Amino acid sequence: MATPSNSQLHYAILRRIVDEGFAPTCAALAEEFAVDLTSMAEALRGLADYHGVVLHPHQPEVWVIHPFATSATPFVVRQRDRLWWGNCAWCSLGVAALLGGDQVTIATTLGAEGQPVTIHVDQQRVREELWVHFPVPMARAWDNVIYTCANMLVFDSEAAIDAWCKRHAIPRGSAQPIQRVYEFAAVWYGRHLDPDWRKWTVDEARALFAQFGFEGPIWQLPGASGRF
Repeated sequence: MATPSNSQLHYAILRRIVDEGFAPTCAALAEEFAVDLTSMAEALRGLADYHGVVLHPHQPEVWVIHPFATSATPFVVRQRDRLWWGNCAWCSLGVAALLGGDQVTIATTLGAEGQPVTIHVDQQRVREELWVHFPVPMARAWDNVIYTCANMLVFDSEAAIDAWCKRHAIPRGSAQPIQRVYEFAAVWYGRHLDPDWRKWTVDEARALFAQFGFEGPIWQLPGASGRF
């Protein structure tokens, strides 16, 4: 069998995470696509270059495939007796949307340091009135995407975001109501389980930000062509 395309590989990994709760290994993917380990490692690195997956630094194994994390994070997404880790508030809401946006909970803590909070998503609605903070400009998100995700957190007020930023010397970014972020995440990640998935172009990403009213320096993208 030929080496899988980015779309085929992305679908295979995400499908396994959704169905089984964890990512397949490089060896398991090589067996699934009937290719040797070297070819599969090259395919995974190609998907990483496309920003479709984040691999462990020293081996071709899945670390992150948005919106899912394969290592423990402050965001635990549950649906009935099944659970997953989300990378951040945005990703976790994206997981909830991929699961159908109903009977989903997200367990986290305010600012990754405060009181525990459980976010309930039912019938595409978030029950709680919370805020999501985006401190890293989207144009720089992939400079260190692990850091970017680690700081997209949930807060109970904009004043709490201001205090958190001052306490940690992190620049204040864009604060958005959690329901709006859920609706945005549902569109942003809505086609991630499509077998013919592809990344958004820069122009498409810019249009989506505008569609949901995400404005200001955090959401500005360069005019260059390519994918975000």
